Parts: sequence; C-alpha cells; structure tokens
Amino acid sequence: MTIIFLLIGISLLVALTFLGAFLWAVRSGQYEDEYTPSVRMLFDEEDEQKGS
Repeated sequence: MTIIFLLIGISLLVALTFLGAFLWAVRSGQYEDEYTPSVRMLFDEEDEQKGS
C-alpha cells in the first residue's frame, strides 16, 4: 500500500514539474508567434541561394 502512495507522490511531482516548465515557456514568449511557423516552408531562403 505504501508503494501506491509513493508512486502517486512521484507522479504528482513529475506533473508539477512539467506544468512549471509549460508555464515558464508561455511566460517567456515561446508561443507568441502562431502564424510564421505554419508558412515558413513557403518562403524561399535567399541566403542559401546567394552562397552557392
């Protein structure tokens, strides 16, 4: 029975760690640009073409 409580405690610790990492990413601006990643493959890379 004690192993169940230990596993529940560890899983809560892991879940809170991931929640903290997600909240840190949101606050630091990781998810602010929603448009550019979806159309980035449509743009030509001019730097690579000039170097060749």
